[in-house]
Amino acid sequence: MKSDIEMKRREFVKVGALVAAGAALLPREAMASELAVLPDLPYKFVALEPYIDGRTMEIHHGKHHAAYVAGLNGAYEKMPDLAKKPLEDVLAALPAVADESVRMILRNHGGGHWNHALFWKTMAPADKVGKISEKLAAAISAAFGSMEEFKVKFGEAATKRFGSGWAWLVVKDGKLMITSTANQDNPLMKGLVPDGEVGVPLLGLDVWEHAYYLKYQNKRADYITAWWNVVNWGLVSEMYEGA
Repeated sequence: MKSDIEMKRREFVKVGALVAAGAALLPREAMASELAVLPDLPYKFVALEPYIDGRTMEIHHGKHHAAYVAGLNGAYEKMPDLAKKPLEDVLAALPAVADESVRMILRNHGGGHWNHALFWKTMAPADKVGKISEKLAAAISAAFGSMEEFKVKFGEAATKRFGSGWAWLVVKDGKLMITSTANQDNPLMKGLVPDGEVGVPLLGLDVWEHAYYLKYQNKRADYITAWWNVVNWGLVSEMYEGA
């Protein structure tokens, strides 16, 4: 006859498995999380070489992104109800957060967490980036003239961003546009970025110096040129068609 402890242990394991299975069926953005978690990279640190070096990836992910996650969780501890909402919704309603100190943490650290989570996903080893879909390719040509012209304009937005920040490919009302934000802001942040630049980010390039300085020093343009080799067009295409 099984002991009470053993029976309770088995019941706990069984219930936990059922909860996990049910959660897996939910859309990711609809799942509430009590605390933010540093996502695993979908590839090894060295997988993006020679375009982005392994040491940069290790520091960028394990130190910088981890710090944003820790900062965001500090804000969640002060305002636990926010942790129950998708981060996208929190970032889109930042002006409504009454506590200025928490609002600033959410802007900097919440933005940093969200931006980097997208950044890692939209890159892949050069031999696994996938092909751009016909639908996205046509939309890029319609918006910017050609893929080549799109890369030029995107590169200009990234190069001309003074100091630290991001360049973005955004979709809004089915149309594509290029924009740039300072620090860890992003185009989700309605009320903080210009209304005409609010939209759903499909692709973001981190142009903080920590993203490239070990390999490229002050040559941001060289980093931008190299980055195109690891853009995961397969995933970006899926995101565009699902937007």
